Amino acid sequence: MRYAVVIEKAGSNYSAYVPDLPGCIATGTSIRQVEAEIREAIVFHIDGLREDGSLVPLPSSQVEYIEIAA
Repeated sequence: MRYAVVIEKAGSNYSAYVPDLPGCIATGTSIRQVEAEIREAIVFHIDGLREDGSLVPLPSSQVEYIEIAA
């Protein structure tokens, strides 16, 4: 599966979350680190949902960049 991930600069570090998996978040000191952390968080989150007998939400969010004239 392929989930959309939002990465944001947060002060001196980065944070990431998955819109299709509420509560699935991660932080890191660099983009590379937060990408690795959110990947692990997604697997952990999905494993937890399955263990609880909950449905795993399918990826449905889309990410698009919109250019505007400055």
